[in-house]
Amino acid sequence: MIRTVESASASAPVLAAYSYCEAVTGQQARNFAYGIRLLPTPKRRAMSALYAFSRRVDDIGDGVLPADVKVARLDDTRALLARIHAGEIDEDDTDPVAVALAHAARRFPIPLGGLDELIDGVQMDLRGATYETWDDLKVYCRCVAGAIGRLSLGVFGTEPGARGAERAAEYADTLGLALQLTNILRDVREDAEDGRTYLPADDLAKFGCSAGFHGPTPPEGSDFTGLVHFEVRRARALFAEGYRLLPMLDRRSGACVAAMAGIYRRLLDRIERDPEAVLRGRVSLPGREKAYVAVRGLSGLDARHVTRRTVRRRA
Repeated sequence: MIRTVESASASAPVLAAYSYCEAVTGQQARNFAYGIRLLPTPKRRAMSALYAFSRRVDDIGDGVLPADVKVARLDDTRALLARIHAGEIDEDDTDPVAVALAHAARRFPIPLGGLDELIDGVQMDLRGATYETWDDLKVYCRCVAGAIGRLSLGVFGTEPGARGAERAAEYADTLGLALQLTNILRDVREDAEDGRTYLPADDLAKFGCSAGFHGPTPPEGSDFTGLVHFEVRRARALFAEGYRLLPMLDRRSGACVAAMAGIYRRLLDRIERDPEAVLRGRVSLPGREKAYVAVRGLSGLDARHVTRRTVRRRA
């Protein structure tokens, strides 16, 4: 069982640091922000701190700086993370993200090594890594998304006596993989324009898509629809496994996870209905649909559905 560590009320500098992280989250991560608004204040702040640090790492990798400068900045960020881990960040430190994350790590049992994994994943991008098989791609996805699931679980905690809680981190990791694979499908053309290919080479060859995606139409003679549907089925299987985490969480943490995952599942539905849409532009959900997903998560419908399905499997 995972428990939070109680701490005294946050000081004014810490609250200001959290406010900065929440502003970053609200401006740059609308899907994520939709989910964490369902959390109680301490958990919402901690999740914002995690997001702000993760965003910093991602922005280094996605920015326009020369590669050697990016490598140096990632090294600096890893060194900052080591200082946070060692408890060396003071409340009056000039870096609000470091202040907020250090406070969150004192309050919750956050496995900060997951952020080291995120940095590892961004370094894979800088090296121009490609992936021959799904097993290869899973290594990358676990760094950039599975680790975020495990970090988040440190904030959420599990309910006392929750059955199967010893596997909670595994399910959180799997749910992260599901979200990342959905991201990869959604961003396939944008990534191609940036010179990146994430889908496994084996899968691309199987469906005649090895030429890549550089325009609003699939490669000539390819079965692009078949490729997308193949990856959608893989993502759905990951979601089904990862959703087994939900009954282990308290109501509001479960609602947060269900909202974030539910938004991505609906994106997956849209991609499945019109695979070539990902080549024409970014697929997204309107705000009203995100709000519906959040209400559904808060109602506990997804968690109850997972619980019933798990009970039937055991019967």
